[in-house]
Amino acid sequence: MRARDFKDAVFDQFARIASAFASPKRIELIDLLAQGERHVEALAGQAGLTVANTSRHLQILKAANLVAAQKNGLQVFYRLADPMVLKGYRALQQLAEGRLAEMGRLVDDYFSNADGLEPVESAELLRRARSRDVVVIDVRPAEEYGAGHIAGALSVPLAQLEHRLRRLPSGKRIVAYCRGPYCVLSYEAVAMLRARGFKVRRLEDGLPEWRAAGLPVEVGLQP
Repeated sequence: MRARDFKDAVFDQFARIASAFASPKRIELIDLLAQGERHVEALAGQAGLTVANTSRHLQILKAANLVAAQKNGLQVFYRLADPMVLKGYRALQQLAEGRLAEMGRLVDDYFSNADGLEPVESAELLRRARSRDVVVIDVRPAEEYGAGHIAGALSVPLAQLEHRLRRLPSGKRIVAYCRGPYCVLSYEAVAMLRARGFKVRRLEDGLPEWRAAGLPVEVGLQP
């Protein structure tokens, strides 16, 4: 193989990965799969897609070896193929944050109106949780909580939050978290809880970042 052919072939492989990422919905599917293994129907519901469109996007991601699939009965479950996929996704986020002014404006316009307090960093949350100084709530859907959650966190999906307010301790500070830095679930939870007099803040990151940092994670639903 000539040097030119070699270089063309190498950059073609890089382009395969870039092409797989070149869709907002496929990036969102990667974000959802960072929470844990999911079946196609669940992914479609969370991403606002039809099952057929979700399957097509997943096949493109699978062809680039970014996701893996396993059939269980009549359902096909997908997961990220390797932790490196999540690192690639995070690198894409950081590149957008660093190079696109529109990214900063979007974040500021939305989150400055939704949340006026500084978020809690992971190290601070770990320290407070160990001293039982806070109650940690996971406001993601229950299936995501079951696939993995911050150790000791309570599962309080956003859709059920209003009906479970009485079960939350009013005298303790609450920290809410969800899927990651751009997940809106924790912001909506914080706004709802503050309006009802709770002392609450959100976690700066989400479960994927917490897990990647090697911090305590538990699997399974609440008893």
